[in-house]
Amino acid sequence: MKYIVCQEPGTFVIKERDAPTRKPGEALIRIKKVGICGTDLHAFQGNQPFFDYPRILGHELAGEVLEIDDNRRGLKPGDLAIVMPYYTCGKCIACAQGKTNCCTSMEVLGVHIDGGMQEILSLPLEVLIPAGKLTSNEIALVEPLSIGAHSVQRAQLLAGETALVTGCGPIGIGVMKFAKLAGAKVIAMDVNQQRLDFVSEKIGVDHTILVGQNTSENILDYNQGELPTAVFDATGNKQALEAGVQFISHGGRYLLVGLYKDDLCFNHPHLHKKEGSILASRNATFKDFYQVIDMLKTGSFPATDYITHEVHFTEMIDHFDSWIKPETGVIKAMVNW
Repeated sequence: MKYIVCQEPGTFVIKERDAPTRKPGEALIRIKKVGICGTDLHAFQGNQPFFDYPRILGHELAGEVLEIDDNRRGLKPGDLAIVMPYYTCGKCIACAQGKTNCCTSMEVLGVHIDGGMQEILSLPLEVLIPAGKLTSNEIALVEPLSIGAHSVQRAQLLAGETALVTGCGPIGIGVMKFAKLAGAKVIAMDVNQQRLDFVSEKIGVDHTILVGQNTSENILDYNQGELPTAVFDATGNKQALEAGVQFISHGGRYLLVGLYKDDLCFNHPHLHKKEGSILASRNATFKDFYQVIDMLKTGSFPATDYITHEVHFTEMIDHFDSWIKPETGVIKAMVNW
């Protein structure tokens, strides 16, 4: 079978090897779709934390079951499956609290262990979820949208609140969608007008801000003189992450959804006087996955518009560089196997 490996920063190679043999408690899965996310882009650029090379990337996966034993979820050969790409221990202090998304010994497909950019994978039964009537493209969107769903749950966002979401990439769009579903008024901020237009038209955000347009004044003018009670960063950009804390209201909270590799610096007196909370939001849980699945079943998410680029895996290497650049119009790129 063929697979694509990120040999080192900036270098992909297509290779070939034997297909895996299914072990007890595993299912053999043929990969049909792999979504490209910020983690993959960062790994390619060499600035992804907790990462080693060489590595087979890919954790936003849609698969077809080839071989499987009897299982409690009723999956059988020929079924499409959603893959939960987080391997957790189930025993640590985080798992014991139900916070499997931040397991102390977490292994993520395509990050800590080889991922889905290969024709066939053998995966533990417990990470597979029946896809029902979802399409292959929708299946591959469950994981990235779950990141947004989890961050909104982590913020305990309530109806009537105002939320600012910085970054209109794939993760930020998920945050905005679930913030809207929670009943919040959503302000979107980005450096790219095309992406702001997208979230306005397709996600229904209430207000957009192009970076550089006197952000604080713009927010205050729109929000009747008040700053947002919740601010989400979905950029992973150092400058944006450090600036975001200034936009929270007194008593507000700041959700770090994007990930930056190094240290961040915040002004303590500014944060302290507001009694502001800084909360990290990492990965997602099965509960978040099922929330996304239910949402996708309603047809209320613009999956077709969200996926802007699709290529066969044999063409991926030639296109990957362009997916790093928002000016190419990319929101979500998808690799077909």
